[in-house]
Order: sequence, then C-alpha cells, then structure tokens
Amino acid sequence: FQTVNGTRVSSELIFNFKDGSLYRERVVYLQRRTFQLLTYHLNAKGKSFKHDTEMSIDSASGQTKVVETGDDGKEKTYDEHLKLPADLANGMVTTVLLDVDPKATQTELSMVVATPKPRLVKLLVTRGADDSFLAGGVSRQAISFNIKIDLGGVVGVIASLVGKQPPDIRVWVLPGKAPGFLKSQGPLYAGGPIWKIELSSPDWPGKR
Repeated sequence: FQTVNGTRVSSELIFNFKDGSLYRERVVYLQRRTFQLLTYHLNAKGKSFKHDTEMSIDSASGQTKVVETGDDGKEKTYDEHLKLPADLANGMVTTVLLDVDPKATQTELSMVVATPKPRLVKLLVTRGADDSFLAGGVSRQAISFNIKIDLGGVVGVIASLVGKQPPDIRVWVLPGKAPGFLKSQGPLYAGGPIWKIELSSPDWPGKR
C-alpha cells in the first residue's frame, strides 16, 4: 500500500503466511532529487521466523530500537543511537533499485539490520545478468541486480572466514520509462532462509 502527499511517501508491505505468520514493513520517506528515509517500522512474527522481532528507526534522531522474543519466550529490548547516513534504505531497496543506473559499476546503500541489536551495514549493488520472461505471450527482457551485504570491519572479515557471511540477494526489475519489480531471491531477514518473491503473472522459461 502506498500513499503520496507532495514529496512525502508512506508505504506499507504486508506478507500473510499460510501458517499464520506475519511480516509487515512500514516506511515513510521523501522523494525529491534523492530519496530520504524518515521513519521505519518492522514487525515479523510467527513460525516462519526464528524469533518474533519488532524494529523501529527514526532517522532524524538516529534512534533505533529492536524488541526480540528469545528462545525462552522472554522479550529483550535493544535501544541504540546510531549515526544514520543519508542513503539509509530500509523498506525502500526495491524502490531505489528502480532508479539505479544499470550502467553504474557499483551503487552503495545503507541498512539497519537486527542482529539482534540494531547494526548498520552496507549494501553493495552491482548489475547482474539479463533474463527473458513472457508477459501475455510476449517476450520481454528483465535486468537484475546483485546485492552483497557488507558487514564491514573486523566483524566482516571474521564472518567471511567462518562462513557466516550473509548470502547475496538478487532482484529482477523491468526496465524502461515505467520500471517495475518482477522478483527477488534471498533472505528476508538476518539469518533467514533463501526465499523467492515474485509476481504471479510473468512466465519465466525453465521455471519449475
């Protein structure tokens, strides 16, 4: 769901799972010459997730908060004040990708993730391989972007050495004057499984 009031955009993404789990992202941002995140709220709960998690971000104050339910059923709260960069993209990654120059060697974005404490990471976006798909029996071309999560510093080095580097995320978009999201593949949350999210209408050759 998305509403626009001048340069201010309010967007909400909801996934309702068959097992009763819920994933909800709410973000408010400005769209001018650049995108600017104002507030963000995430709620993920149910059997599809390792832990029930709620996270909020206020970019103006730099205040971030994560409330997570542990294995013992008790809630733990992590409040962190972070120096948030202008390219913060929580809840906006797909929107931003629609405006990324496919010819760019690399585009960097920032994101706060729950690990379970709020942690600022970099998203390194590079162009992937093109793919063809069918829409209404007509062959179309999609471009893809590969997103690598850069943990940074010593933590990033250790993660790569012990095999705990987060897997890359791949996103396919329809290019053109009115670009649009087609599908994505990767974890939906830190430490989560690889999930594929796609529109129901395009037909991808070789899809099983």
